[in-house]
Amino acid sequence: MTEFTDGARVVPDGPGIRRRRRERGWSQRELARAICDAHERATGRRVGFNLNLLHHVEEENEPVDYATLVLVAGGLDCDPVELVAARGERLGAGARA
Repeated sequence: MTEFTDGARVVPDGPGIRRRRRERGWSQRELARAICDAHERATGRRVGFNLNLLHHVEEENEPVDYATLVLVAGGLDCDPVELVAARGERLGAGARA
């Protein structure tokens, strides 16, 4: 089993994140709001979430810190490990070497 630390860089399952967002009928802006709300409920602190980052995660599987993926998972009410791309999914359309 893979273990992650907050600072570890991970490749998100961008299409999976987009699918979960769309299943809820949310725009990226609405997901960003849900992420902020979930973080505030969990910690009592408000955070901002960059829409450009969310776009890159969904469209290009842009690697992010695991802590960022934890925030996204909070907004989608799922386990962050469910949002990690399977091995080999990084290299695709729009991916950078």
